[in-house]
Formats: sequence, structure tokens, C-alpha cells
Amino acid sequence: MQKTLQILGNSLRLTLQELRINKLRTGLSLTGVAFGIFCIIGVLATVNSLEHNIQNEVAGLGSNTIYIDKWEYGGGPDKPFWKFRARPIMKYEEVALLKQRSELVENISFLMRSSGSIAYKDDVIENVSIYGITEDQVDVQPFSFAFGRFISDAEFNSGSAVGLIGYDNAEKLFGTAERALGKFYEIKGKRVNIVGVIKKEGKNFIGWDYDNCVMLPYKFARQIIAEDYSNPVLIAKGKANVTPSQLSTELQGAMRQIRRLSPTTEDNFSLNSVEAFSKAISGLFSTVDIVGGLIGIISLIVGMFGIANIMFVTVKERTSMIGLKKAIGAKRSSILFEFLLEAAMLCLMGGAIGLLLVYILTLVFSKMFDFPVFVSIPLLIGTVIICLVVGMLAGIFPASRAAKMDPVEAIRSK
Repeated sequence: MQKTLQILGNSLRLTLQELRINKLRTGLSLTGVAFGIFCIIGVLATVNSLEHNIQNEVAGLGSNTIYIDKWEYGGGPDKPFWKFRARPIMKYEEVALLKQRSELVENISFLMRSSGSIAYKDDVIENVSIYGITEDQVDVQPFSFAFGRFISDAEFNSGSAVGLIGYDNAEKLFGTAERALGKFYEIKGKRVNIVGVIKKEGKNFIGWDYDNCVMLPYKFARQIIAEDYSNPVLIAKGKANVTPSQLSTELQGAMRQIRRLSPTTEDNFSLNSVEAFSKAISGLFSTVDIVGGLIGIISLIVGMFGIANIMFVTVKERTSMIGLKKAIGAKRSSILFEFLLEAAMLCLMGGAIGLLLVYILTLVFSKMFDFPVFVSIPLLIGTVIICLVVGMLAGIFPASRAAKMDPVEAIRSK
């Protein structure tokens, strides 16, 4: 162990000496490794961070949840637009009918979607997302409150003119979100009392924008939103230990019964699973990972040849030293290990530069695109392994050449 540490210390000293003496040559070679690591880890870190953020947003759609809609979110050439458009919209009455026919559903909500303007005194906000919801909405698609509460069952049943407001809208109308609680906003000529302010979440990639929305009880919302043009959707949440596949199969059968479809008639509705979204996203990002990895591998190969070139030159410059070491009893394995270690250390230095560039990239992307980019622990471990492997491959031939030298010939070469 002591001998190994001694060899490691000598290799580090000689490597640093090589860097000082041949700055340009070593720097150019390290650049290849650094660029390769930057490409691989930079792409993987950015893509993984983006996937992590989107998957979190998909999870926000609800756990073990299926969206029953006239539209199929994935689309496809076998389902043209006109065919989806011709389907009937989801109906509020179908919520109760589904609950009667389903044993696997825990809760079902009905959601209407529209847009419009809201106002408070002389202040007006345009293009606000308007959601007409039922009492189970907060259970099937959870969200939190910055201030206030959810709409009560009594308010849902009576269709009271109460509602929730998104954090950004609350700030725009009232200066601070907290001041919105207990006040009102006007929407399409009707006055709505604010009982809750939704916690700030930021706009996501899925399409929900809670910060820029208002939520109203369904019975009140239908007074100001034309249901036929509100893109209504049923959101079904399965019970614990029920798989999305089981839930989807049961819901399909129940919906066909409700709509009285014959066995030969195709579905006039779509079942869009949150799990399917997640798998589709994972598949997409896996492809991007592969492409980014291939680009990085090509760069690493270039860097590997640069390190190999340094090691061949280093072996030639130290020929007499190698001869002296072998003459006083150094074994082939010691010489081989010394040069392999030096090559690996050069690659680790290049990898450290690459990681520094990746860190700068994460700071820039996090600020520019308003989502956190991070380098995970597995990626850091992978970087070290990649550098060691590349270093070993780059140094194996020069190290073997050094280990096989005849001590007498090596000493005479000087």
C-alpha cells in the first residue's frame, strides 16, 4: 500500500511537472477531454434536469389519474383532427354515472376550461385561464393555497359566486397576493368573492397555468361559460393499488355503457393516462441522451488520442529514467502502473475542466430558462469512471512500451 501511494505521489509530481514544462501541448490535449466531458455531462445534465422538471409537472396532473376527453392527447395519423372534433363533449352528468358503474375509481372531477378577462375597479387582466370545477378537483389534481381555503361543499351545491384566484393575478389586481383574500373580482359582468389564493407554482410545460387562473364552482361557472365550447374533461383518480391499465379498462367499459355504444362502434372518447405521458417523455429524452452521448464520445475519442500522444512523447523523454529504474530493480508492472496512472490523472484533470464548464452552463441555463439545471451524483460518478477508462485506454500502449524497454538500451539512448 505504501509503495502504491509512493508511485501515485511520483506520478502526480511528474504529471504536474509535465504541465509546467509543456503547457501548450498538454493544454491542447486536455482540451479534447474537457470538451468531450462537457458534451456528455452537459447534455445529460441539461436533458435530465429538463426531464425531471417535466416529470414533476406531469406528476402534478395527479397520481394514477386518467383524463377522459373527446381529444386524444397523443394524436396520430389514424386519428385525424376532424374525427376528434366530431365526438360529443364530456358531460357533467357522466361523473355520477361513472361513479355508479366503477369499483376502481376513488374520485372523479369535472373540469370546464375557457379564457377571458377579470377586473377589480379600474384594473383589468386579459387572457386569464378560467376553470369551472367540481368539489373533487383538489383531490384528483392536488394544488396548494398561499392564503385562504378551497371552495366548500355548500358553495359548490348552491353555485355561490365565490372562487379561487392564481397568485400572479392576485398580485396584479391587489398589489400583494395576501390582500386578495376576502375581496372580489368581476368576470363577464358577475362579481366573485375570493375565498382562496393558489400558491405560486410557475407556468409549466403541460399547459396548466395556475398562477394566471381563476377557479369557480361548476354550477356558477356554467352561467358565464358556454359548456359546449369549454373543452370539458373528466378526471378520474384510481384507488390505491389499482394500476392505470386496470382503471383504464374499467373506465372504457363504463363509458361505452353510458354512451350506449354497440360492440362494433368505436369509442367516441379518449382515455389519456398520466402514466402514458410519463413514459412518452422518458422515451423522448432517452433518444436525446443517446444523441448527446454519441457526440460526447466522438469528442472523447479525439481527446483520448491527444492524451496518447502526450504519453508517447513522455515515454520517449523519460527513456533514460525508465532504464535507470529498471536497472535498480523496478518491475515491469510498476513502470506500467506509473504511466497508466499518469494518463488517467491527465484525463481526470481534463474531466475537472469539463465539469467546471458544465457548472457554468447550469448557472446560465437556470437563470435564462427559469428552471433548475443540476448535475446528479450518478453523473459525477460516471464522469470519474469515464475519465479513468479513457485514461487507461489512452495510456495502455505507451505504458506497455515503457514497461518492455531493455534497461541497458534505455540508458544508452540518452
